[in-house]
Amino acid sequence: MAPHHQGLSGGRNAFGWTAVRWIFFVVLVFGLGNAFNLGDKPWNTWVWKLSTNLAENLRDPHGQPKTKYTLPVMDNSKEDANTQRLLSKRASITTALQQEPYHYDLILYLERAAVHGDLRYPDLAAGDAYRALLLCDECTDESFEYHEQALDALRSHCISDDNRNGGRWQIPVILMNHGESYIDELSLPSGVEALSLEAGQENGGAYLDGDEDEDTKVLRIVRMASLRCYHVLAISLMVCGSLKSAYEFCLRGLAIEPEDEDLLQALEYIHLRAKRRLGVEEFDITQLPDQGLVRREVYPWNEHEPDRFSAETLAFLNKEMETIAPKCEVRVTELPVLHEAPIEPDDSGNIPEIRSNKQLGLFAKEDIAPGEELLDEISFLAANNVFKDSLCDACSSELPPLGEDCPVVGCPDCEDIMFCNEDCLSRALETYHPAVCDKDIDAIAKDVDPKEKPFALYLLLLGRALAMSTTMDVHPLDLKEVKYIWGDFLPTASNAAILPSKAGASPTWTLPFSFSSNISGPLHTLEKMDIDVFSSIDHYDLWIFNTLYAKFRGTASARVNHRTGHPEVAAVHPLWCLGNHDCDPNVKWEWGARMRFWCRETRVGGRKGGIKKGDEILNHYTDIDLPVKERREWAKGSLGGFCMCGRCRREAGEDVNCNGDGIANGV
Repeated sequence: MAPHHQGLSGGRNAFGWTAVRWIFFVVLVFGLGNAFNLGDKPWNTWVWKLSTNLAENLRDPHGQPKTKYTLPVMDNSKEDANTQRLLSKRASITTALQQEPYHYDLILYLERAAVHGDLRYPDLAAGDAYRALLLCDECTDESFEYHEQALDALRSHCISDDNRNGGRWQIPVILMNHGESYIDELSLPSGVEALSLEAGQENGGAYLDGDEDEDTKVLRIVRMASLRCYHVLAISLMVCGSLKSAYEFCLRGLAIEPEDEDLLQALEYIHLRAKRRLGVEEFDITQLPDQGLVRREVYPWNEHEPDRFSAETLAFLNKEMETIAPKCEVRVTELPVLHEAPIEPDDSGNIPEIRSNKQLGLFAKEDIAPGEELLDEISFLAANNVFKDSLCDACSSELPPLGEDCPVVGCPDCEDIMFCNEDCLSRALETYHPAVCDKDIDAIAKDVDPKEKPFALYLLLLGRALAMSTTMDVHPLDLKEVKYIWGDFLPTASNAAILPSKAGASPTWTLPFSFSSNISGPLHTLEKMDIDVFSSIDHYDLWIFNTLYAKFRGTASARVNHRTGHPEVAAVHPLWCLGNHDCDPNVKWEWGARMRFWCRETRVGGRKGGIKKGDEILNHYTDIDLPVKERREWAKGSLGGFCMCGRCRREAGEDVNCNGDGIANGV
């Protein structure tokens, strides 16, 4: 797969006026979430202040977007039927893309981008458009790896049986429609047939000139497809809040076709959004933010999410616990629903009842004494963002000084890839290393700008998960390190973009997103691993990356560099993270090569520590010495909402009857 260069020109984009019209009504709520759980002490305070200020600029005191939009509420039955139709269309296109010879079909990717747009997934639409853009290059450059496959797939849409020798090429519908819904016009029978418009449309309409040679026809179709890709990318990324990338793709499209009306209008909307978000009238492209938010949910087509509360799941997790934490067990528990803002009393001065939901938690099977270690877990779903530093590639622990008895070993096939001992090397070879061995992958997302380090760590964690999936031949979402983690998902219906919910509230998007972290970065990583990203979308589609990111955020822990104060190592410990958060924890933890829990000797307020049989293990993801307001702000990024533990509610005056034991939040 080759990096995309500036494409060729021609044609109008079909993402069109419908998309542009409804884009105007979307209000993006942007907030850079607090990236990782970092133990007792806060780190990198300026990052937290930056994220807080950005979020406050776009929300009112109650956590709602400052700008509201109003659209007519659709009839629910019609809306549900339309959604099911679109989901069925998406399934048909995805099935085709998974089969030979349609892996490299840019037209199918553009069709699926349109469906994702209509389903209100602008991030997924952008991902499909970018893949289509890459395939545009494959079609026009004979030196590219998938040139023949991409060109054959394009021909299948343009040359029908009755004109195969007649010289005329049909123009696919997706490249011709100018704004109204065109999903019904797309056809996907048992094969993928050529698509046509109304009979009688000629040159400049449904057909290309039969007198042109095939190379010229390919260039003309690809020019139209490239412009279509740029328009989908510009509009979709703008909706997601990735304004810098949206602006850049818009300019690249206009460099091909300076008078393209759709791209010009998209550019105007990007300018309006940027001015509002930055609070300025004039800005430079370098000032544009590229971090936004997208939907965080269990996608309707996701068949990998387990029943976390089933007897089978609990049995598996408790079997894992036998060696990690023999005095603990996993149980189902009830936790309070988290809120986007502190709870306000009603007109009568009463505090609303706190609703709860079902989650997993850790509980003591027997008494645990103060100071006693109760959990010891190592994870190879770990990553560091330091290039060529003295860290173990597997567990990211610091390597001991070299000496005569030093246990450090290197991979015999890689340069400068070191492991702290033979055990780490052996487990790396079993779990992930063969997928990246000698693959020039070590420089990806390393030594980045300080403000990008949290995002780089998440990308590196994603890369490690993909390497584990490839090495162990397991779907990324079925890895035991991530399968049972809850991703703070919101219901699909209430999370949908554009259309207001029944209550009239704005949709809530909570998953941080950027073009580089969610779209181009993962594809670049897979390319370095010699994985064909087009023939394996069942394992490496954007929705899978998003689901993994959702599971990482709120559960990944990090270690900071003591010299710089910046996070440099992150890991996901799937059993440790089952310990639910409380600002009056009964355990403390330490991040090293392993994650460990110790029973606290002293609780908040000076109470004696100790855990009784049947008590829940209460973890913490924030500095518990902070005042309640700062504590809640700090933990919000990890928890997905304001902390509702007993201590926080008591100190905030939200529950005068709450005792000192509190209730856990859960993640």
